[in-house]
Amino acid sequence: MQRLGTVQQKLPCAFCTEVLDEAATKRPKQSYRVMATGDLSPEALAANVHHAIATEKVDGTCCYVSKYKDLPCLWARLDRKPTKQAEKRFRKFQSSRSGAEFIWNLDNDFRIVPDAWIPAHGVIQSEGCLQPDENGHIPGWIPVETGSKQYCWHLSAVNYETGSTLVLRPCFGKNLLEITIVPLVELLEQTLELIGTHINGNPYALGSKKRPLHLLVPHGSLQIEKPPSLNQTDLIAWFKESEEAKVEGIVWHCTNGVLVKLHRHHLGLEWPLPETHLTSRPLTINVNLTKFTWDFDSRSSFVTLARLNGKQFDHVKDLSWEDAES
Repeated sequence: MQRLGTVQQKLPCAFCTEVLDEAATKRPKQSYRVMATGDLSPEALAANVHHAIATEKVDGTCCYVSKYKDLPCLWARLDRKPTKQAEKRFRKFQSSRSGAEFIWNLDNDFRIVPDAWIPAHGVIQSEGCLQPDENGHIPGWIPVETGSKQYCWHLSAVNYETGSTLVLRPCFGKNLLEITIVPLVELLEQTLELIGTHINGNPYALGSKKRPLHLLVPHGSLQIEKPPSLNQTDLIAWFKESEEAKVEGIVWHCTNGVLVKLHRHHLGLEWPLPETHLTSRPLTINVNLTKFTWDFDSRSSFVTLARLNGKQFDHVKDLSWEDAES
């Protein structure tokens, strides 16, 4: 499976899109709505999307593993966004649909980011200046450092002393999923999705307020076994009728490295769902702490999951902390 590496700018939709003058269903504060048309986008066609690998689009927050201060580190997504005044000017321009090009003042229109911030791979530069994407953002990363309150849920999925992280991934290429410990060094230059109790409303019902649980899912790891044809009618029918289609969307990994996506909202379909394909899959716990000399915090998810080491559940949603406490 091809990896994303450092994240590119916002993935293009597999279909051509149109902007409607109505509130978005995915982002309540967004005053416009993006809908897919029946035509495949030029980007998708050029990348030979018909021969791409279809994978589940996971609903979480994007992360990146790379070195920071010479050690493997988890990085959180942090886009450099416009100031309030620049944002207001940009949204006014968007609503006018004048057809002209919006001119940014790259020195004054964007908020200051921490010194450790780095731009994402694929961000366009012109004359040494980073260029914003079509949403007016400059995608980038910030290292998740020990003690960070802002990124405490990211930290709950990693242990820097042992250089390891909690990962949810397919087990032996089967429908079975596993929660396991993976060295950060094995994930270098990969992107992953952080999911869990306090991420995006927790669409996968992981953990609880008393026992929060956050896991990293490698991008592209959840392959769709029986993807639909790239026809809008067939896609809508698949999303509505297939058990495997209870997902946020699809990301196609094309042979030339290009990635294109389709979100349920692009087709006017609901998300989140009461039940998801991910949580219906069987699960095994493979979290063994005996190989580590480090004394883990007894309240950490590492310790809680280690108490369940070797246990299997019929479904991810059946994961019970009561078993860990017995």
